[in-house]
Amino acid sequence: MKLVSWNVNGIRACVGKGFLDYFKEADADIFCIQESKVQEGQITLELDGYEQYWNYALKKGYSGTAVFTKKKPISVKYGIGQREDEPEGRALTLEFEDFYLVNIYTPNSKRDLSRIEYRLQWEDEIRDYLKELNKVKPVVFCGDLNVAHQEIDLKNPKSNLKNSGFTPEERQKMTQLLESGFIDTFRYLNPDQTDAYTWWSYMNKVRERNIGWRIDYFIVSERLKDSLKNVHIHSHIMGSDHCPVVLELDFE
Repeated sequence: MKLVSWNVNGIRACVGKGFLDYFKEADADIFCIQESKVQEGQITLELDGYEQYWNYALKKGYSGTAVFTKKKPISVKYGIGQREDEPEGRALTLEFEDFYLVNIYTPNSKRDLSRIEYRLQWEDEIRDYLKELNKVKPVVFCGDLNVAHQEIDLKNPKSNLKNSGFTPEERQKMTQLLESGFIDTFRYLNPDQTDAYTWWSYMNKVRERNIGWRIDYFIVSERLKDSLKNVHIHSHIMGSDHCPVVLELDFE
């Protein structure tokens, strides 16, 4: 099974930059996007053979997630319960026979860290949610999680120690999640690989020089580790300030 996750930073803009070409080339069984930035009816994607599930933010041009899947899910859940932030469209859960798929766009704590308390509360609730799902069947958790977990996961760790996405508090939340029965698939298969990033600032030539962060993930239940085949970061794919991440699983 092949799964793709990509923060498209506006699906309409990304379609204008080759999204559909990549979508067809990837031929994923499940394709997840974050930061769709659309409301219902603002875009129609002709994706033959795929079911489409969209979680729109109420605020125009903001946030949002979607999942495109060849196989119809058993059930679909929007949000993660009775959260006040559910209007931001940040979470989609699809239940399949062998696993739950959870597609997340994690809130950014903002440059001035004005949203960090909200962000840390979100992390606790997501972790509890994933642990509850994991009691029922394995979980495949993906998306833009807005954190570089370890120093190896960004180009300039020393100068970013107190910056949004690399604060000790955010990194510790990721550690807690992984210690509660989950695996960061890329780092599990590539423990020492450096210069592997999924997001680059739009500042001048930052991407060309690969001054990036790895903040987009596929995280799975520990009991799926024997099903892991490959994880690829498609850094050559443009169209967004993030690039796609591809996970291959074998459930046989």
